[in-house]
Amino acid sequence: LSLPLGVSCEELTPVNNEEYSLEGSSVTLSYNYSKEADGNEFFLWYRQYPGKPPEFLISHSGTGTSTSNLVTGLSFNVSEDKTQMDLQISSAAVTDSAVYYCALQPTVTGNTKTLYKNLWSKDNRILHNIH
Repeated sequence: LSLPLGVSCEELTPVNNEEYSLEGSSVTLSYNYSKEADGNEFFLWYRQYPGKPPEFLISHSGTGTSTSNLVTGLSFNVSEDKTQMDLQISSAAVTDSAVYYCALQPTVTGNTKTLYKNLWSKDNRILHNIH
């Protein structure tokens, strides 16, 4: 099972380039935000399977309030200092093998072409193996 963390954005950076876990274990994918988030900023998580466009998973405010329906097996966490955003997969499976992205709402609001440009132009994916 591989879980690439995605790309570094201007204000969001993966905490670790690699995460390892056993299949069936929980996995946390984390991004650092360059400043303290507030309730006006919204973070959107996407998953992208090979050869497919990114699919929306979940969104939340910078204070940790959910703004979308939760996906079974996924949850999010905002650190106490509001500078780290986590996506948690409760029981990793082979079907979770994909690239995961965290983005700020302005990156994708009403402009998917910008999203794709940002994702592909700064692509520095690293595969994460879960055995």
